[in-house]
Amino acid sequence: MELIILAFFISLTITLLIVRYQHLHEHMSSDSDLSGPQKFHQQIVPRVGGIGIYLALAITSFIAYLFNLPKALLLSMVLCALPAFGIGLIEDITKKIGVKIRLLVTAISALFGGYWLSCWINQIQVPGIDWLLNVPTISLLLTVVAVTGLANAYNIIDGFNGLASMVGNISLLAIGYVAFKAGDPTIASISLILVGAIAGFFIWNYPRGLIFLGDGGAYLIGYLIATLSILLVNRNPSVSPWFALLVNAYPIFETLFTIWRRKVHQGKNPGLPDGAHFHSLIYRRIIRWAHINHPKEINSYTGNAKTSPYLWLLSSLAVFPAIIWWQDTWILQGFALLFCVSYVWIYNAVVKFRTPHWFKSL
Repeated sequence: MELIILAFFISLTITLLIVRYQHLHEHMSSDSDLSGPQKFHQQIVPRVGGIGIYLALAITSFIAYLFNLPKALLLSMVLCALPAFGIGLIEDITKKIGVKIRLLVTAISALFGGYWLSCWINQIQVPGIDWLLNVPTISLLLTVVAVTGLANAYNIIDGFNGLASMVGNISLLAIGYVAFKAGDPTIASISLILVGAIAGFFIWNYPRGLIFLGDGGAYLIGYLIATLSILLVNRNPSVSPWFALLVNAYPIFETLFTIWRRKVHQGKNPGLPDGAHFHSLIYRRIIRWAHINHPKEINSYTGNAKTSPYLWLLSSLAVFPAIIWWQDTWILQGFALLFCVSYVWIYNAVVKFRTPHWFKSL
């Protein structure tokens, strides 16, 4: 508990300092592009919120290591995450790092985690695929793609105040709970420490959006959650691999659906930003329409704050069954399929202005 509180207050304080002294660094750290298709804020905001989270985890894990507390795994994870976080932070400052370079460096973090932490995907309880995963090269490739993909997925869903950080904390709380039920206190405590560090950032990010995660923060959260998900399954045979997939269903499917929508349906480069993500549509076609008669500045502020809870709920629809049936692969597979179908159905309804009344009234 002491480490959770420590991580929270370190993150809270560092993030506050970044916000308080924005005028000293905003020429480098701020998001000054207000015109992009995925932009919904109306003022220049620092996009280096990942600094507070990373430093909180680094300091907390180092103190735990010095006092011989059983958190050496957290320190190793933080060190492995450095390339992914670092390349994202460089992009946040320079705005000149391409997607391919960022993904390549994040893949290096995935390799570090694999070799240093033995964090490999070696089975997903699907006949035939599990046999292929006995081949080390295939296991390595799948792990790198999965970890890098989830890190990038959190960057994709990071579109509104509190969205990516709260979705991350919902998943981490689920991982911590299942780790506790499976008898793995190390994974459980690390999950809660991560929750504390992210919560320290969340206070300044939601609802007012005084600071953003940035690419560095999004990659960091996605990487750590991916690593914890794999480690939980590898260390505890009673936990189904499909728990790890379902607990991360929203960012994973959002990414896969985005790739299909851009590449196959629209014939566009899937690496370019656009304004057709699920969170963007909810803002434009549900929230903004509900505030159509409000002044623009009130509409922008309240609309941004009211968008994220819709996606928190969507994420929770996958996380709740994952928590309940974490040992039952067939049930988890069924809920994974149900989530994908529900996502496409609701997305299509919002696009065609046929949003269900129950979804509008949330």
